[in-house]
Amino acid sequence: MIDVNKCTTCPVHNVGNLKKLGINMKNYDYVVALAGNPNTGKSTVFNNLTGLKQHTGNWPGKTVTRAEGGFEYNSSKFKLVDLPGTYSLLSTSTDEQVARDFILFGQPDVTVVVVDSTRLERNLNLVLQVLEITDRAVLCLNLMDEAKRNNIKIDERQLTKDLGIPVIPTEARQSVGMQDLINAIFEVASGKFVCKPYRINSKSIELSYAIDKLSQEVKQAFPDIPNATWVALRLLEGDQSIIEAVGTGELGNIKQVNTSLEEIKLKVESI
Repeated sequence: MIDVNKCTTCPVHNVGNLKKLGINMKNYDYVVALAGNPNTGKSTVFNNLTGLKQHTGNWPGKTVTRAEGGFEYNSSKFKLVDLPGTYSLLSTSTDEQVARDFILFGQPDVTVVVVDSTRLERNLNLVLQVLEITDRAVLCLNLMDEAKRNNIKIDERQLTKDLGIPVIPTEARQSVGMQDLINAIFEVASGKFVCKPYRINSKSIELSYAIDKLSQEVKQAFPDIPNATWVALRLLEGDQSIIEAVGTGELGNIKQVNTSLEEIKLKVESI
């Protein structure tokens, strides 16, 4: 079990934001987010991991349904939150905003991204977006049975090296690979596996300079935030929800800052 006194900066102890997002962590050690495109078998993975230990409700202030469940492994208790199925985290729909905000503000200990192994290239778009936000992720290569039927071969070891996160092949409908998935979740959550996520670097020199400069401002205001570069990029793009989160100090709820929304806008415009 976690020693609270030794782990006060862990995401699971960011109780204020988790509570805002409707997540009660009482009696749980770790929180795990389950993300993925629609039709990847994500719900089957969720049901397989949680069994009967699950319930549904709505996200606070949203009509989007949230499913929660739990499981135990190695004397640790995990709360699993099934995020809405989405193709992107760019917040152009309510589902995308819910998924993005939970990974960013809730800061789960692990984010499991479930992909359809027969459509891996299409699904990797979401995977790479998740890796821009969090350093703790696991890729679940689901529907491997269908991939085999279609003569699709995936080198999960090479993919693990390329992405810098555990990649676990599964067939959730047959409960194949689920124990390996649980073990990977535990290793990332407990720090036994340190992720080194791949991040795309296709920015111009000017944009890279602007992002670096603004990310330093973000880190100064929020020293424990793990995704300052991603936040800086969203600020430069004019993402209103992120601008407001930084301006109010809600970003991760790690440290309150006396920075107004207008000041943040001025910093963005001056870069």
